[in-house]
Amino acid sequence: MTVAFLSGRARRAGVALGAVSAGLLVLSACDKPTPLATVTVGTDSVHTEAASGCYDTGGLKESQVEKCVRAKAGEVVEVSLDDRIRLGVDPEIAENGWTLLINGQPAEQEPYKKTYRTINASPFFNNPMGGETADSVDVTILETQKNKAIGVYRFTFKKV
Repeated sequence: MTVAFLSGRARRAGVALGAVSAGLLVLSACDKPTPLATVTVGTDSVHTEAASGCYDTGGLKESQVEKCVRAKAGEVVEVSLDDRIRLGVDPEIAENGWTLLINGQPAEQEPYKKTYRTINASPFFNNPMGGETADSVDVTILETQKNKAIGVYRFTFKKV
């Protein structure tokens, strides 16, 4: 004589509850993704997260920042000197403040606190010593908070 301990309905409910619990466990083990920085030229957009080891809400060590800024080129964006470049960051980055670095050198004095800005392309490629313009330039968005670097987002602008 066989006796069913659980009805089919109770068994399905138990399996569903187990699947939901397992899913929540897997999701809780995931790291929160870092914020994104986006560059748009015309209708083409490229976005990136901070590279591995280049984001820490507690602040990056100066040696880490230097390493991240000098790391291999970031996402490549093709740009004409006549283009207008639109830079956008997640609200979290804007709240902290962000600064542009061109070829590792600060391009501005104070951190910018808005999520979006538009800049003409030609100043990115100008040679400060005069002469020909560069064929490519490394552009870094440096997220800061209270004078501490938090994230480094890299792009390479390539002149077309």
